[in-house]
Amino acid sequence: MNIVCIAWGSLLWKPQPLKLASGWHPGGPKLPLEYTRQSDDSPELALVLCEGARPMPTYWAYLDTDDLDAARAMLGAREKIAEDRPDYIGSIPPVDGARVDARIQDWLKEKGIAAAVWTALPPKFEGVSGRVPSADEVVAWLDSRSGDQRAAAEDYIRRTPAHIDTRYRRVIAARLGWRSLRDAHVTRTG
Repeated sequence: MNIVCIAWGSLLWKPQPLKLASGWHPGGPKLPLEYTRQSDDSPELALVLCEGARPMPTYWAYLDTDDLDAARAMLGAREKIAEDRPDYIGSIPPVDGARVDARIQDWLKEKGIAAAVWTALPPKFEGVSGRVPSADEVVAWLDSRSGDQRAAAEDYIRRTPAHIDTRYRRVIAARLGWRSLRDAHVTRTG
C-alpha cells in the first residue's frame, strides 16, 4: 500500500525521525490551517488544523513503509504524541472508528494514493486544548517571548512556506515584521 504524509509546518524542514521515501511535493489537499497551538515542549506557536480557518495549500511525501500502523507510529514518534491520543494522528483509512476527513479522502482518490497520515493536533492556548486564541492574543504571546524562545518562535513562522498565508500570519507580519523566508527549505521532487 502506498502511504503519504501530509504536512504544512516543521515536518517540511525537519522531518526526522519520519522516514520519507520521496521529497515533499506541493499540491496536497487544501486544509483549514492557523497558528493556534502553543507547543508543549517548545516555544513555537504551531500551525494546526483549525476548522473555520481559510483552506491553505499543503505538501505531501511518500513514507518509507507500506504499513499504516507503522506510518502512524512513525508520525506519532516524530510529533511526540502519547500513545493514548491516537486521535492526534489522522489517517485514511481511519483507525478505531475515527471520522473520515472528506477533503483528504477526495484528494487521495484524485491522486490514486491508497492511504495518508497527518498531524491532527487541535488548537491549544494557555493550556486549554481546543481553545482558539484571537489574533491579538497570538501576537501578544509571540511578542512576550525573549531570547532563544523568541528566535525559535520567529523561525517557525518565517520557515513556513509563504503561500500558507493565514489571517494570523498576516497580522504577525504586520505587527512583528516576521515575514516568510523563501521556500528553499522545502525539499521538493520533480
